[in-house]
Amino acid sequence: NPDTGEPERAFSRIIPGPGDAMKKPATSSRPKKIPAKKKGSPPATEKTPDIAFPIIGIGASAGGLEAFEQFFRAMPADSGMAFVLVPHLDPDHASMLSEILQRNTTMPVLEVRDQTPVSPDHVYIIPPNRDMAIFHGVLQLSTAERTHGQRLPIDSFFRSLAEDQGERSVCVILSGSGSDGTLGLRAINGAGGVSFVQEPSTAKYDGMPTSAIQSGLATYVLPVDRIPEKLVSYTRTIAHTRLPPPHPVPAITSAMKRIMMILRSKTGNDFSLYKHSTIRRRIDRRMMVHNLEDMDAYARYLHETPAEVDILFKELLINVTSFFRDPEVFTALIREVLPRLFENKPENHVFRVWVPGCSSGEEAYSLAILF
Repeated sequence: NPDTGEPERAFSRIIPGPGDAMKKPATSSRPKKIPAKKKGSPPATEKTPDIAFPIIGIGASAGGLEAFEQFFRAMPADSGMAFVLVPHLDPDHASMLSEILQRNTTMPVLEVRDQTPVSPDHVYIIPPNRDMAIFHGVLQLSTAERTHGQRLPIDSFFRSLAEDQGERSVCVILSGSGSDGTLGLRAINGAGGVSFVQEPSTAKYDGMPTSAIQSGLATYVLPVDRIPEKLVSYTRTIAHTRLPPPHPVPAITSAMKRIMMILRSKTGNDFSLYKHSTIRRRIDRRMMVHNLEDMDAYARYLHETPAEVDILFKELLINVTSFFRDPEVFTALIREVLPRLFENKPENHVFRVWVPGCSSGEEAYSLAILF
């Protein structure tokens, strides 16, 4: 119920997901209310402290129930992680997914209410017919917008997670049809986080996993029952990894130079003038993937593993974009620039447009929509 915040209580089923249509995440114009403190629950406040535990976003569509059950049967109940589930649910019925999954784990499984603070060793599930985002570790719900295109709730939440958690963000894509989750995975990757994708041959519906893998950005591809073990290993590595010092010590500088030389030798690209902190974050991310804590060891691994050179090269060139990115630029374009360019032009005038640096199409399509 959007007025009371209470979830509807009726049967719901997981339905096949949407196709490739894109939609801007829904926002609610209704002011958010801070709920009163409830017994046994942490208080929700306007200012939330930094989250010190991993928050794992998990998306699934058709076949997702079976994948969720396999995942939580293999996941320890004391991993210290929080899990936020975004399945495609029937919008016209309330969900019984929390009750079903509670049989597979001793962690509390909760259907999200607006302004729910995330806690470790808990499982949170989006309610039907809602869009969800996360801000400072607190889950925000809004009424789903009715549009002509398909809703992409997984993409929407993953993007929000990437913005909120940055390089600590983690997403998991399980069974489902369509491509929901792929653009969100791109945002997670661009923020320096990692992704886990179910091996398509083990998924009941392989559309979503295959789309994620074809993006070239999936960090791990595993059968669903093996993802928890790797996820625990990865988050433990994060817990023991410290942020790089502002001024690298000579040993790190030497290893960094060797990595730059390997990249230049194998790819023909010189990254030495790239922003140092960005390169360091990308290298740190690859080191965590391989459970390496020493940059010299990673430089040796890079030298011995040509495939890793290609992966690191792609990591350094990750693009993060979206439709109508930098809205003020598009507003100025349509109000100030285009009217002057169109002024006094004959009806059959040919008008050409170039988009510099367009890697995945969003910029070109945004201009086409604008025209």
